[in-house]
Amino acid sequence: MREALAFLTVVGRPAPPTPGALRWFPVVGATIGALLGSVWWLADQAFPALLAAVVVVAADLALTGMLHLDGLADAADGLLPHATPERRLAIMRAPDVGAFGIAAVVVVLLARVEALAARPAAVGLLAGLWCASRTVVAAAPAWLRYAREDGLATALIATPASPLVALALVPAGALAVVAIGWPGVAAVGGAVLVSVAVLALGRARVGGFTGDVLGAAIVLGETVGLVVAGARW
Repeated sequence: MREALAFLTVVGRPAPPTPGALRWFPVVGATIGALLGSVWWLADQAFPALLAAVVVVAADLALTGMLHLDGLADAADGLLPHATPERRLAIMRAPDVGAFGIAAVVVVLLARVEALAARPAAVGLLAGLWCASRTVVAAAPAWLRYAREDGLATALIATPASPLVALALVPAGALAVVAIGWPGVAAVGGAVLVSVAVLALGRARVGGFTGDVLGAAIVLGETVGLVVAGARW
């Protein structure tokens, strides 16, 4: 669990994670979501809804070290333009960010702020969504191959987590339902579908997943879940 926490957040001593860390991704995701949900509730007491939403998004970026957002930018640059699989992987490894990456990051950050501002604070909603997105990522190595010969995620996939880790989606949905009612099921369902779609795109474009693709799956899953939860139910 400590390895998963250090890998997914800025908490703990940075170290290469072992395959055993994968099974703790859902727990760490729920913990991150609960912390951010608490920040949301406190900020909602002190600030207008829009400003409270900005505080939550900023807290998420600080807590995760922008790791997943960086993955989103790199994945957008690599997966969206026309290129060969080899060229896509090279683009995602480059340190600079292109137009696709900038556009994706801007749209996602705006969507997250607006979605959070559109509804009252709900700690369980964030706990459920953050748990669900990381559950999909934890299960990915069981059915997708790693697209690189080396990289940040190599240590995680030496022994893929059991597909049973996907059962963590059940408590994730339950947390969201307790927080906002049955729309929570749609929110978690939307998050899972989008995360899976990102992984499927990675498989189609580069033959599998990379650390950047996993980061993009996490961020986009959470964002779509927030947008669905913010709809006029």
